[in-house]
Amino acid sequence: MAAKLADCIFEASKDDLPMPAAAQQPTLNLSAATDLSLPQAEILYRPAHYPAAIAESIFDELAAGKSPTWSCDEIRMFGRKVLQPRLTAYVADPGVGYSYSGLALNRQPWTPLLEKLRADMEEIAGCRFNSLLLNQYRDGSDYMGWHCDDERELGDRPVIASLSFGESRFFDLRHRDYRHNELPRQRFELGSGDVLIMRGETQRYWQHRVPKQVRRGGCRINLTFRSVQRTPHS
Repeated sequence: MAAKLADCIFEASKDDLPMPAAAQQPTLNLSAATDLSLPQAEILYRPAHYPAAIAESIFDELAAGKSPTWSCDEIRMFGRKVLQPRLTAYVADPGVGYSYSGLALNRQPWTPLLEKLRADMEEIAGCRFNSLLLNQYRDGSDYMGWHCDDERELGDRPVIASLSFGESRFFDLRHRDYRHNELPRQRFELGSGDVLIMRGETQRYWQHRVPKQVRRGGCRINLTFRSVQRTPHS
């Protein structure tokens, strides 16, 4: 599972290849809940869904690493083993597995805090989630390369609910055919407590990433809620 994610996970040296001038988009500074109008995409952005004090408390609990626990695992890339450029944790219902690049993630149970956050995201998204992938970007050197969450196990039109805490970081979107259609690349600066929901055809036609920002010294924790279809081998 998630082979496509692995294909782009270490693209830092390729992330900023020249793009057509029309494909450049300045950072979007949106201050209210917004349904983004993008071709072949359905994206809802809710800045500061959690007030600063609550977001800080959530961040502190997650960063403590007691439950869930964080790990920096090796994955296989191009025939060699490398460490992922961030920490990860995986939480899911029993029988819901997740793996990529030869790494089977260790499923951890839901905590009361994560159950509450799941319920919040289900209310906003209008669907159920059975799994959660957490990424901790320890500083601006940690990153995630261009990818789509379009694995078979997520279904044809997956709903991905993303929730951020801690340091603000850029979140970029680009159309898969951007070199030809010159659709602008979209850039958000996601802050602590922000919610971003991608649904519909978004994963089929758009890629996203968290680029390096070496001058950012703070830690960011991102949660992506999703529904993984169980298989006989899960």
